[in-house]
Amino acid sequence: METSDISQKEIGFSMPRIGDKAPEFKAITTQGEINFPSDYKGKWVILFSHPADFTPVCTSEFMTFAHLEEKFAKANCKLVGLSVDGLYSHIAWLRTIKDKIEFNGMKDIEVKFPLIEDITMNVAKKYGMIQPGEHKTQAVRAVFFIDPESTVRAVIYYPLSLGRNFDEIYRALIAMQTSDKFNVATPADWEPGNDVIISPAGSCGVAEERMTNTDDLECKDWFFCTKKLNKEKVLDEIIES
Repeated sequence: METSDISQKEIGFSMPRIGDKAPEFKAITTQGEINFPSDYKGKWVILFSHPADFTPVCTSEFMTFAHLEEKFAKANCKLVGLSVDGLYSHIAWLRTIKDKIEFNGMKDIEVKFPLIEDITMNVAKKYGMIQPGEHKTQAVRAVFFIDPESTVRAVIYYPLSLGRNFDEIYRALIAMQTSDKFNVATPADWEPGNDVIISPAGSCGVAEERMTNTDDLECKDWFFCTKKLNKEKVLDEIIES
C-alpha cells in the first residue's frame, strides 16, 4: 500500500467514486434502523450530510429538503440525512424545527425522512464526509446520488458555511434519469424541455450521415449534435402522476 493511501485512511476522508457501489452500513435513524443501501433497492437515493444539529444553515437545509420530499418521491427518490450527532439530539432538533422555526415562508415543517445517528463517524468516514482541512469532527455538506442499482452516480461537496442549491440537486437527479431513459446527454444548464445531446459519432461514416441528415438532429459540427426531447415526454416517463 502506498504512503498516500495509508495517510488518507488514517485521517478518514477516502470517498466512494462515481461508478462505485455505495458502501454498505447499518445505522440507527430518527425513523428506526436502516440497512443501506439494500433497503432502497429499486429507488434513487440522495444521501446527504450536515455538520451539526441546532445550527442555522443546517436548519434551513433540512426544512427545504422536508418541504421538497414529496417532489423527490415522485421522481422515485428517497432522502437520507446524516450528522455525527446522537439520536436524541436529532429528535430534539427536528421537534424544534416543527414547533418554532419559520424560514422562506415554510413553517410547521415535519422532517419524515431518516436522519442517521453517526456519533462514531463510521458512516461519515466511509463516505469521505469528514475532511480535516475543513473540520475534524463535523461532516461537510456532502450529497451522494445513488441509483436504483446502488451505484454512486454523482457527488457534490459543499463547505460548512455554504448552504446547498436545491434546484440544482433536483435538476441533476432528473437529468441523470433522462440520460438513462433516453440514452442521451444533457448540456449545460439543461432543464426538461431543452434540447439534449447525442453521443459523438464513432466513425467517419456516422459523422457524415449526421451532417447530411436533418430529420431529427441539429448538428453544429460532426461531434456536436442535439435533438429535441419534449418536456411532457420526459416528465411522463420519470415523474409519478
